[in-house]
Amino acid sequence: MNAKDREWVISNVDNGFITSKFVTKCGVHRSILRDMVENGDLVKCKRGIYMLADEWEDDYYTIQQKYSRGIYSHETALYLWGYSERVPLSLNLTFPSKYNTHSLKNENVNVTRVIDEYYDLGVTSVKTPSGNIVRVYNLERSLCDVLRGNTGDLQTIQFAMKKYVLSKRKNINLLLKYAKLLHVEKKVRKYLEVLL
Repeated sequence: MNAKDREWVISNVDNGFITSKFVTKCGVHRSILRDMVENGDLVKCKRGIYMLADEWEDDYYTIQQKYSRGIYSHETALYLWGYSERVPLSLNLTFPSKYNTHSLKNENVNVTRVIDEYYDLGVTSVKTPSGNIVRVYNLERSLCDVLRGNTGDLQTIQFAMKKYVLSKRKNINLLLKYAKLLHVEKKVRKYLEVLL
């Protein structure tokens, strides 16, 4: 193993993680990653994603690195924003309608597909509990998403809506705008009438 390449990898680790795609893009042969795994410097998390041996794996980060078109949504987004008391048993990711999600069958992921018009609506970023940045829908979009289908847990929805209404960062106008676009305006107004 080339000591210079090893040092380069260590210095380019981002929050404990590095991808083979990044290493190749920078002109370093990806075999250095295999050598570093064998040497105990790195651990392979998922295909093409490596972390420093002394780091904890961050599923939110590694799943999104592997499926970069996925945006955290629904109950997972609420949890990441601190608007759910329950750690998600499976992760919710939203993809464009034509995205092939076949390979996600082996992951612990609930897949939602939306038309392109709504895919980027409310996309922002948030830190995971491990401190890594991931893409997620904002609170207003996430609240609308959990109200859209019959998949949302009633206690989670009620907790999130109550906390949102009491929050200083709430944006009722934006929530109602998204609710109208996503066809859940009646449901949102019903909650707001009770809680405001």
